[in-house]
Amino acid sequence: QVQLVESGGGLVQPGGSLILSCAASGIIFSWYTMSWYRQAPGKQRDLVASITGGGSTNYADSVKGRFTISRDNAKGTVYLQMNSLKPEDTAVYYCNANRKAGTSSLDYWGQGTQVTVSS
Repeated sequence: QVQLVESGGGLVQPGGSLILSCAASGIIFSWYTMSWYRQAPGKQRDLVASITGGGSTNYADSVKGRFTISRDNAKGTVYLQMNSLKPEDTAVYYCNANRKAGTSSLDYWGQGTQVTVSS
């Protein structure tokens, strides 16, 4: 049974920092590209950052220079360091594990963790 468990969300003031963690179980972690998505109320779920098993990263333009994604394959955990947070970063943040095999694609999601940026 695959599980992705996020933690680290909460309330932070503008300009503050948070670290999100996502612990994966039930998969061969290093085989999967790990990503963070976010969804604000009334909006679609958007990609924030992703990291391949080999460590290549990709970021949404809105978070470049402020957020850093990293992973520890030995621990089966992916992190999202969020600095200089803005009110528009407020959303539910979801962890995703993805592996493409030929024409098929495996996707797993966590339950989400709320991040609220407000004074």
